[in-house]
Amino acid sequence: MPDPFQDLRPLAGAYAAALAREAFSRGLVTTAPDGTQKAITPGATPVVLPGRVIAERRTLASTLARAGFQMAQATVQGPSRELLLGALSPLERRVVERSAPGTRRLAIARVDFLVSDHPAALELNATIPAMPGYSDLAAGAFLHVVGRAAGLDEAAVRRLERDNGSNVEALYRALLTASVQERGRPPERIAVLCRRADSQLSEVDHLVKRFGELGTETHRVYPEEASGDERFTAQGKAFDLVYRHLFVHRLSETPSPFLEAFFAGETARGSLLFNRPAAHVEAKSNFALLSRALEDPALASAAGLGPDALEAIRRAVPWTRALAPGSARGPTGEVVTDLVAHVAAHPESFVLKRAWDYGGKAVFIGPASDEPGFATRSEMAFGERLSWAELVRRAAKDTRGGGFVVQEVVDIPRERHLLATPAGPVEAEVFVDYSAFASVGLDPEPAWGGVVRASASRIVNIQGGGGVLPLVEESVWARVRSALRAES
Repeated sequence: MPDPFQDLRPLAGAYAAALAREAFSRGLVTTAPDGTQKAITPGATPVVLPGRVIAERRTLASTLARAGFQMAQATVQGPSRELLLGALSPLERRVVERSAPGTRRLAIARVDFLVSDHPAALELNATIPAMPGYSDLAAGAFLHVVGRAAGLDEAAVRRLERDNGSNVEALYRALLTASVQERGRPPERIAVLCRRADSQLSEVDHLVKRFGELGTETHRVYPEEASGDERFTAQGKAFDLVYRHLFVHRLSETPSPFLEAFFAGETARGSLLFNRPAAHVEAKSNFALLSRALEDPALASAAGLGPDALEAIRRAVPWTRALAPGSARGPTGEVVTDLVAHVAAHPESFVLKRAWDYGGKAVFIGPASDEPGFATRSEMAFGERLSWAELVRRAAKDTRGGGFVVQEVVDIPRERHLLATPAGPVEAEVFVDYSAFASVGLDPEPAWGGVVRASASRIVNIQGGGGVLPLVEESVWARVRSALRAES
């Protein structure tokens, strides 16, 4: 496959600033509580993959998401429920305990991979999996600006965007399919529920706009606007489906007995909610259970994991365990006398993550423990600067958010990309991840794609300053490349 970097490097000066402006205007931004918008840097060079590879990663993500859902559901309704429920806030725990028995499907999930010679799944997102909108915005802005620079007219550019696929359209199709499976009909009106100070407000607005364009009246709704008895009601309208873009724990900031009961499935039962509360699915201790299932047949059986699921876990999930003292089997099956001491002695091999957290705030990468940022992160989490060994010992005693899990390091090289800024292209060596979207319990499952993030840090995260690289399907890129070569 021709390298897009080599094709675009000589040309990027002519389009990068326009691409930065286009992405910003479309909504590739985060929003501060005061309404200020900050650009999410778009890639000026895309990640190009064959449709076959995108589909393979979608299938793998779907299998892992289903396995994670089964494991979490079996665990919180079984004798070992404290393994996952103990990680949650009191409010989250209450809601999950009440809602889990009636939760049968997830409209959207996201599996985050690092890819070297094969995709390695680092975690599963199932609460409010972000970036279906951001991924479309980054790819759409790139294809529009570069397509026009290549001399393509608006109709040809629109065809490129259409043929590249859309995660927002996949989400829309997932919600319609879920509604049909639950109620026998698609929804007539959708509410997208979010906070007023949601940092991803532009993505929410993009979902609202696109769902409407795709055929269903949709409104952004804030928690304090919601009420109802038979159906979820807001702004003088009744909604038969609510898409939740709101963490359950946010209800503690503005308590709402109605929403707590609605999330638990105990009121407004004429309206569907997706996703239902799923913090137990997303908790990293659940990922540790999936990893442990490979050597614990009873655990795998209790969760209903079949051969396909176990093979996907074996192939894609790095060794992950709860960080606790005592003997354990290490990543290669070796017997470790004391897991905490072993992890403390081998920073080159491990990553620590708080079991229930998000945004990469409590992630500590052993191979980066000598870098300046590591000490700063440890101070933010524990109030003082710690060495790797000190941090491991502290983390093993910290029970907040369910304690910590330890995961085998996945090494990936930096990649060379051009980033689009208002001042023009910036060449950078960045770490890149790949997130694949999926659904659980839907038939048919929509044609999800993925999203690619890039960061100077090993912890690739949008809120931490990472960017979004356009994901472009190979045949679409071939048409852009051909037009660029003809224009030059």
